[in-house]
Amino acid sequence: MMSENKKSFLIINRKAPYGSSAARDALDVALTISVFEQPLSLLFLDDAVLQLLPSHKPDQIGQKNLSANLAMLEMYDIDQLYVSRTSLEQRGINPDTIQLKIKPLTEPEIALLIKQHDQVLSF
Repeated sequence: MMSENKKSFLIINRKAPYGSSAARDALDVALTISVFEQPLSLLFLDDAVLQLLPSHKPDQIGQKNLSANLAMLEMYDIDQLYVSRTSLEQRGINPDTIQLKIKPLTEPEIALLIKQHDQVLSF
């Protein structure tokens, strides 16, 4: 008889949406973890907050639009989405412009979020 050991995962996104595969890799891992119905949260820090801007035009640099992957999060029941309030402020981004249902967190709240998860993956 197999016991169902569910570990909670936190994926921390730190990279800008384009210029490396990190943002896409983080989303791919999130979608994969969700298929196995493990508890999952996503946190956007540093330049990763740029992934949340509504109007990407990556075709000008020969990249696929990351917004489509972000839109899939809801379809995969990934709804524990968080963003660093400080990272948004540093980049002049108003949280109201983000189209995803995402919760801005302070630095102490981020530290608590990290402690609440069994596995933390950083991209």
